[in-house]
Amino acid sequence: MTPDDERLLRRAIELAAAGRASGNPPFGSLLAADDGTILAEEHNTTITDRDISLHPELKLAVWAARELTPEAAAATTMYTSCQPCGMCTGAIERSGLGRVVYALSGAQLDDLKSVTTAAKVTMTGPALHDEAKVPVEGYY
Repeated sequence: MTPDDERLLRRAIELAAAGRASGNPPFGSLLAADDGTILAEEHNTTITDRDISLHPELKLAVWAARELTPEAAAATTMYTSCQPCGMCTGAIERSGLGRVVYALSGAQLDDLKSVTTAAKVTMTGPALHDEAKVPVEGYY
């Protein structure tokens, strides 16, 4: 961790506090260029916008994929108050961001929760491999 990493991570934590103050879950993130310039900032708005997908990491990944060239995205660092969830991690990978620095791990976050908020979902699969692979083969 560099002093710049610490400065930017502290800003992400400030954004998390702003999210909580606005009635949303306490998560904040920012995207910085390789010189430390902040390109975009977000906090969680899942409650106020009534959209479960509006995690700050996802919003920034979408912004980067839309607004930055692949080369510029690869040169960025996302600073976030908590380790990205699976949904956000997938978006970050697909957007081509170069690096993520986070404050709390997922396990540390879980330790701070008094109740479990994630529902357990039963998943069945894989199935119908031969049929499912037809539209995918040759795409990548």
